[in-house]
Amino acid sequence: MTESFSTLRINPDRMLDTFNQLALIGTTGDGGVNRTTFSEAHLAARKWFREQIKSSGFEFKTDGAGNHSAVLTCGRSNVQTLLIGSHLDSVPKGGRFDGALGVVAAFEVLRTVKENGISLKLNLEAMDFTDEEGTHLSLFGSSALAGHLHPDDLKNPYSGRENFAAGLARAGLTEEGLLQAKRSKESIAGYLELHIEQGKRLERAGINIGVVSAIVGYGSYRMSYLGRADHAGSTTMEDRLDAGQGVAAFILEVRETVMRDFPNCVANVGKLEFVPGASNIVPARADFLLEFRSPDANQLSQLDLTLTELAEQKAKQFGLQLKAEPLGKHLPNLMSSEIQNAFQKSCHDLGLSSTVLASGAIHDAQSLVDICPIGMIFIPSVDGASHAPREFTRWEDCVNGANVLLQTVLRLAAE
Repeated sequence: MTESFSTLRINPDRMLDTFNQLALIGTTGDGGVNRTTFSEAHLAARKWFREQIKSSGFEFKTDGAGNHSAVLTCGRSNVQTLLIGSHLDSVPKGGRFDGALGVVAAFEVLRTVKENGISLKLNLEAMDFTDEEGTHLSLFGSSALAGHLHPDDLKNPYSGRENFAAGLARAGLTEEGLLQAKRSKESIAGYLELHIEQGKRLERAGINIGVVSAIVGYGSYRMSYLGRADHAGSTTMEDRLDAGQGVAAFILEVRETVMRDFPNCVANVGKLEFVPGASNIVPARADFLLEFRSPDANQLSQLDLTLTELAEQKAKQFGLQLKAEPLGKHLPNLMSSEIQNAFQKSCHDLGLSSTVLASGAIHDAQSLVDICPIGMIFIPSVDGASHAPREFTRWEDCVNGANVLLQTVLRLAAE
């Protein structure tokens, strides 16, 4: 990379102004945003992004899945495109940095390259993927682009068929269009994404940039413990077949097991319901959802086996029956070693500290892992907060991340 390229930086004031404009769309008034996919606020944010793209002199592009992007062509035919981006949708009452910062930083990279007249060997495209957060279908914009969406996926959206159809109609999309958004592998050179860490590792270590090595794999089960309903006042503790006690013991043992034997992994019981569900009735049934994650495929399999065996052990201990329904399992997605190296070289040249770490959360990048090289960087999250209005990243860290993104794009796409 030439010396003139190595000294190039994004415009931090312009990026901050853009970010602040976006943060007002769907604001909750306490620092957060509420931009669930195809809501009024989400569609307003996408309209704003389209206007920003056109007023800055870029080509605006959309597809059958509603993915929005700014395109900077290199002026040559039959060349590949380097995708950069994230998403503008949010979880309900989420934070203003998650996803949105990645889109704003990608857009600022394109503006910086364009205004400096840099000759490219690749086209650049700043992406806003549809529904990364899974209001309707998790990662469905990036999955559609990668050709991974199947008609069966559309039959049972998280939001329900009626809400899904209404959302598509508001956005001017059709189910047929979603399935036609696939791009050819040959057209894409790679995908880069900047994201807040959503954890405390970088902040605790005082490190500027996390170069992501992998996005964790995960598995999940719908489980039930079946016991017996009894009068909670007159049935002695030793005579109970208490599904509630069984699931409580299981949850605590999961915590101890993962912390002791799987230090790089996590597990969670995030939904729990007792039946009949009254304070004076011993629970006859406990229905719960178990999820677990690991950055290593072999470790993920071992964790799966360990937790399901533990569930059986607790059922036996409390005299219960266990029902377990697998809900899916996804292997870890590895980042491109070439892009990781490019990120690390950019950090070095910028005088920023970096470390290699795995992502415990899912991101659009994993949808593209089998069609192009992918790479991600994290910047520190204050107190690890995310998916909440208190989510915050210092602007200096945002600028550092955007400059690493810029320098890496130049390494990969500039002449």
